[in-house]
Amino acid sequence: MPFKILPAKAASRAVKSGVIPEGKAFLKLATPLAAAQLAQFAVSFVDTIMMGRLGTDSLAAGGLAASTFQMMLSVITGFVVSVGVLAAEAYGAGEKSRIVGLGRQGLWLSLLLAIPFTLLLWNMTPILALLQQPEEVRLLAQQYFTAVSLGVLPALGFAMLRGYVSAFSLANVVTVIVVIGTLFNVACNYVLGFGKFGFPRLELLGLGIGSGLSLWLMFGLFMAYILRHPLLSQYKFWRGWKHPKASILWQLSRVGWPIAITFMLELGLFAAVAYAAGSLGTEVLAAHQIAFQIMALIFMVPLGLSQAVTARVGLWFGKGDRIGMRRAGFVAIATTIGFLSFSAIALYFLRSAAIGLFIDTQDPQNAAVVNLAMNLLLISVVAQIIDGVQRVTMNALYGLQDTSVPMILSAIAYWGVGLTTSYTLCFLVGWGAVGLWIGQYTGVAIAGMIFVWRFCKLTGRSQR
Repeated sequence: MPFKILPAKAASRAVKSGVIPEGKAFLKLATPLAAAQLAQFAVSFVDTIMMGRLGTDSLAAGGLAASTFQMMLSVITGFVVSVGVLAAEAYGAGEKSRIVGLGRQGLWLSLLLAIPFTLLLWNMTPILALLQQPEEVRLLAQQYFTAVSLGVLPALGFAMLRGYVSAFSLANVVTVIVVIGTLFNVACNYVLGFGKFGFPRLELLGLGIGSGLSLWLMFGLFMAYILRHPLLSQYKFWRGWKHPKASILWQLSRVGWPIAITFMLELGLFAAVAYAAGSLGTEVLAAHQIAFQIMALIFMVPLGLSQAVTARVGLWFGKGDRIGMRRAGFVAIATTIGFLSFSAIALYFLRSAAIGLFIDTQDPQNAAVVNLAMNLLLISVVAQIIDGVQRVTMNALYGLQDTSVPMILSAIAYWGVGLTTSYTLCFLVGWGAVGLWIGQYTGVAIAGMIFVWRFCKLTGRSQR
């Protein structure tokens, strides 16, 4: 694709001169996406809080199951993210028919991915046994996995639609839909998990059912919105989708599979750390789950920002404007650093209160869990900034449709550096869960630096 090439000084002035308009456009798109991401994560966050009210065993097993489900879903979602990446480029290039085809095949792709994922969730017990999880953890976790599998298809469909709509810079409705779904989830969890209003007390099984039903509600509301929107309803991708089209599915898969593998490498690192924490005992796993849930909740904001930067960079990519791409990426990185610096200060002073959302911090029986969680959150005060920058920059690369190289670089950073350091500090040096966390974020930091360097290289002045 041809790019506008300017001399170095002129390029620098062009980037600076458009920062304010780009910042406004980015925030207009990113704010609702970040808010929606926060609200959507609240589904598993609320589940985990309620699990804590069911007891330490339920918190350890259910928290592990909920975070594992979210990680697996995020990996599979990497495939449907390609719909938003390609739709943003097509919208920037003014290719209406291509946008319709991408949305239509995105529905097919969601369905094709949901079938094996659901079957996997139904049979997680043997996998948990191979990962050396205690028997009580396996039995309780499988209850949640079986129930939440109800929401796999709508979760993938919702993620596809979110990327599709973001390509048009229309995302405000996402927040409203997710808030409604989250409130519905809380109500279902309360009724089914704790046996209220005449319903049986299903505990983890009930929490999983509530989460699955809420995902169906959000997908249905999103489709209804698209059908009625004056602009989106012109792109009738829901018509004529009786048969999958191999050429478009191949295009989506070509862009999407490296994204999915990259997500798997990153989230697989976090999952490996979680299971390593589980092997150290129930109390260590409970502390890890508490700290991870708090950290993940904060991370939802840069995750929403990363979705927005993919659309913004992809739009300029479709127009063939290298300066616009570079400016969009830098605005997103600066915004991410600003937000996470503020949240890091807040987290430092509010760690104890945040832990108190999950367990009684005044109960002497919880002292070991509370102390370890406090130390893990202290690490995350610095780590969250590093993690946010690497995710936003990675998604900026996706806007450039640069997916294969980041996948390879991620493998080196996350597993070659991160997992090796985690294992060494935890089991060889003897730092336990603290060593696991330091190690995993060392890998994330390496990935972040590489991604920033590559984005600068790809959007810099062309070589003569």
